[in-house]
Order: sequence, then C-alpha cells, then structure tokens
Amino acid sequence: MDTVAEAIANGLLSDLAWRGLIADSTHPVELAQALDKGPITLYCGFDPTADSLHVGSLIPLITLRRFQLAGHQPIALAGGATGMIGDPSGKSTERSLLDSDSLAKNVAGVRAQLAKLLDFSAKKPALLLDNHAWISPFSFLNFLRDVGKLFSVNQMLAKESVRARLEDRETGISYTEFSYMLLQAYDFYHLRANHQCLLQIGGTDQWGNITAGIDLVRKKNAGEAYGLTLPLLTNADGTKFGKTVAGAIWLDPKRTSVYRFYQFWIRVDDRDVIKFLKLFTFLNRSEIEALEVAHSTRPEAREAHTALARSMTDLLHGETARLEAEKATKVLFGGGLEGLSEAIFADLAGEIPAFTLPALDPGLPLVEALVIAGLATSKGQARKDIEGGGVAINNQPVPRDQAQRPLTQADLLFGRHILLRKGKRNYALGTLTTV
Repeated sequence: MDTVAEAIANGLLSDLAWRGLIADSTHPVELAQALDKGPITLYCGFDPTADSLHVGSLIPLITLRRFQLAGHQPIALAGGATGMIGDPSGKSTERSLLDSDSLAKNVAGVRAQLAKLLDFSAKKPALLLDNHAWISPFSFLNFLRDVGKLFSVNQMLAKESVRARLEDRETGISYTEFSYMLLQAYDFYHLRANHQCLLQIGGTDQWGNITAGIDLVRKKNAGEAYGLTLPLLTNADGTKFGKTVAGAIWLDPKRTSVYRFYQFWIRVDDRDVIKFLKLFTFLNRSEIEALEVAHSTRPEAREAHTALARSMTDLLHGETARLEAEKATKVLFGGGLEGLSEAIFADLAGEIPAFTLPALDPGLPLVEALVIAGLATSKGQARKDIEGGGVAINNQPVPRDQAQRPLTQADLLFGRHILLRKGKRNYALGTLTTV
C-alpha cells in the first residue's frame, strides 16, 4: 500500500473532512463504525447526458477513488434508465429527453474516463453498472405497487429539488421528473440487496434523492444504508466551477484538448488553488501545507498552481500528454519550439489569434504579415516595431535591420505554420491555406 493509501486508510473520514469534501452525512457515527469494521461497498450515480464527463463530475468520482485506495469497493452507476427521465435536482427547467441509442453511446463514451480514475482489476475491483438493467424490466403497474406505495407524496413535495420547481409557476415540474426520486431510490435498494452497498455519495443537490433511497432500503428491510454529500463548487468569484467563457472543460481530449485542460487548472484563481489541491489531488497533507506556505510567501512562483495542473493532467491524461501541454505553455512565454509536435499548434490556435497565410513563393514581406496577423495597424507601424527589436518569428528575435525581411517556406514549421510575436505576449499563429 503506498503512502497515499495508508494515510487515507488510517483515517478516511478525517482526511475527507480536512480536504473539505464532507458537506453532510445522514448517520456520521454509524458510517464511521461501518468503515472501521472493514471494507464497504459504496456508489455514486451519474446520468450520461453527454458522451464525456466534465470537471464538474470530478469530485464524486475522485472521492470514489479515495475510498478504493482505502480498501473499499466503489460502484460507478450509469443512469441508462434515469437518464431517460432527467433529474430535477438543481435544475430550474425541464431537461430534454434523450433516446436509448444516445444514452447507450454516452455510457460507452465515459467508460474509458472512469478507467483512469477507478481500478477495475483490483482485489476489490470497481464496478460500472447501468440501472437500465434492473429498471427497464419493471412494468408500470408493478413499479407503482412495489415502490410507489412506499412513498408519501407529502414527503416528496417537501424535498428541496421538488419544492423549488413547484414554486416556479411558469416552469413547474412534470410527473416524469417528479418520479425521478423513486427511480434513484430504487437504485440504492437494488445495490444494497444485490451488492451489499452501504453508502451513496453525491453532491449536496442529491440529498433528497439519497435520503429517499435510505428510506426505501429500510422500509423493504434490506439493512442499514447511509448517505454522504459532497460540496457543490463555485469559484472564488462566484461563478460556477468548471465553466469558462469557451464552455465546459471536458475530460475527453477530443472535446477539450490536454493543453486547454492543463491551462484550466494552472489559471485558477489564487484564492482557490489551495482549496482545489485538497479537493482534487492525491497530494498528502504535508505536501499541500508546504505548497500553501510557498503560495503565501512567493505567489509569483505559482508553485501551487503548477502542482495542481500537473497532478490533474497526469491523473486524467498521463504524464506524456502533460509534458506536451507544458511545452505548449512555454511557447507562449518565449520558449523554444524544439521537440514540439504539430498537434500543439492546433492547441495554440484555440488560445491565440490565428490568421491565414497566403502563398510564400516567392515570399511575403514581414511587415505585411504583421498587418495580416493583426499585430500591427499598418506596414509603417510594423516597420517601427521590427526596428525597435520587438518582433520575433517562431520565438526567434528578428534583427532590427531586417524590416524588409520576407517570410519564406524556410520559416514554416511542419511546412504549414509560422508563429509571430510582437512584444512579450502578443502572439499570432499563421497557417498556410494550401500545403
């Protein structure tokens, strides 16, 4: 067992609390006793509304990993059935319903991502289950008789996720979404009865669904059951965690490049970085406390940010991909271009202004290229910038006496790209229209 696993196993709940991962618990004393007695099985559900998870899904999944490192068995439950209904929790409007083919495609899409976080071949292997397997065989009448009769509508109406929607006269809540709570509750009962699952974890918006499941487990005499909620994150500036101007940060590199994923973490607000190190990484307490000291005394060194970005990118994409992302980052700080892959330029094109290069045979005057790139307002201004020593081609400074220099095929990287820079931080990436 490695040092991380030992630290967690010797005080899992204590470690979770120190990291700020416990928002609430239904039976904290009984849960602690169950964890002390030996390995338990726990689960967290996710509705496959897309073919990739995003960083907003990471806290519960990483928490499952923490439990597994401590010797417990995690179940990741795909909502192949509940995803067809839509969870009203935390939503102000009705979700669009997905068809079964889309849901199956989405479930398949997240399997590889889960494999990066959970160990499916360990002594206590993680399980990936789909609730479609046990909910779809139910007839409507049998579900009402076996499950519906055990729920009080009065209690369901009192749940925050339902009450908030009922108070909105324009939107309200459909019977479809109102019934979601029963389906999720039945999931907990099924997992308790068939997999001895004692614990469900989820965000604070899942409290009503989790407690409904615990009630059903006990009413059907399936044993003890517990719930643990995790914090729903907002950034220090009040914005929703995981959302950027460009949209969500996905775990699938086809949706969010590794470079952009790395940049998301290294650019987090200074006020959030230590909190995120605790919540998301597997660095131990002494390592994080050392980074906290470094962050408070030498914030300009950005040691905490670098540790966060490296830890998260290594975890989700691997060290090799992370090193490529770091190379791309260094490019935008004037670093050399040696050893870069062409894929990095595709990443850079999404981060800096891009322009189309015309044919370079016989050549394109550099002053004209700077105007096309938007780095100068006129050829005269471009000439002054070159003569002032403020222009670089592929991060190589252009001598002051070469204002008449043309761009030629010899300047192209991978036969297609040219990186122009004015000053220290103003970049533009040019790409040939034809190769």
